Amino acid sequence: MTRGWGCCVHFAERHQSALNFALLVVGYVLYLVIGAGVFSAIELPYEQELRRELRAAREEFLSNNTCVSDARLEELLARALEANNYGVSVLGNATTTRNWDFVSSLFFTSTVLTTTGYGHTVPLSDEGKAFCIFYSTLGIPVTLLFLSVMVQRIMVLVTRSPVSYFHRRWAVSRSRFAAIHATFLAVVMTILLLIIPAWIFLSVEKDWNFLEALYFCFISLTTIGLGDYVPGETHSKENNPHPQLYRLAITAYLLVGLVCVLVVLETCCELPQMKRLRHRFYEEKVRDLDSETANIIDQDHTIDQLSETTDHVTDHQPVIPSVSEQAASMSKGAKSGPYMAASAFVNGKPR
Repeated sequence: MTRGWGCCVHFAERHQSALNFALLVVGYVLYLVIGAGVFSAIELPYEQELRRELRAAREEFLSNNTCVSDARLEELLARALEANNYGVSVLGNATTTRNWDFVSSLFFTSTVLTTTGYGHTVPLSDEGKAFCIFYSTLGIPVTLLFLSVMVQRIMVLVTRSPVSYFHRRWAVSRSRFAAIHATFLAVVMTILLLIIPAWIFLSVEKDWNFLEALYFCFISLTTIGLGDYVPGETHSKENNPHPQLYRLAITAYLLVGLVCVLVVLETCCELPQMKRLRHRFYEEKVRDLDSETANIIDQDHTIDQLSETTDHVTDHQPVIPSVSEQAASMSKGAKSGPYMAASAFVNGKPR
């Protein structure tokens, strides 16, 4: 019995990364199942209620308008829903803004290249669909390259330089300060990119509440892009006298916001704690080949230990005075004695 248990322990130690990866897969699948169950429990009653309301409204319309047949009404509704899927509404109070003017097309290309894809505006013609395939095939890799270069340049200014500076300046643990910095950056970006824009959309979009505005900002900046809320779709000319400028501002907000979100994610991914966590799921061969990452992690851990130890040692070590201190001592002791070397000073005072 003991021998069998020892074999199991030995097997687990040899295949620890594989077991960790299996647990990760099982945990992710379980997370998907839990999410599906929660959404089904929440949304299914609302869907059933909406279906009953639409069925009752349809029967009431047919009973009050006997001249309209059920088949003709079905045909009209199907045609209206098809047009609505292409971003064209037949409602009388719908916006009169065209979907394919230059600014609207610019908004469409930004959602396509960033893979947000709201789906409220789609190509109508076969030529447009073919060009969208070609344009996206070339444009999405270029966009990924552009975002990667932009994020790396911003990371130097926003994350790497501040962490290195304060690590040397204050002699604090790099991993600890990096975690604090990442938390602070996430909070600031949440306020600037989610909370404040949500309040702005709340004041502009009269049909939205704060939760819906916050929902739109989050869904857009995470490139989920469900398309159930799109700003500017229900505006009248009186409520929004400059629809083109409004949509252009939204395009700029989405692009800048996406870059900032990627900076926050990259900052979190570069945390030493995250590096150690990812290292647990690497395959043994890959782990051996990835010696550079392992060395970086070990060096960060060693530097943190040394920096913490140095804080206690520096109080007991002799301090060599600076050049200015030596010059001051020379001027004061010029009459009393000759120049004393730096080695003759301890903590800035003569031995």
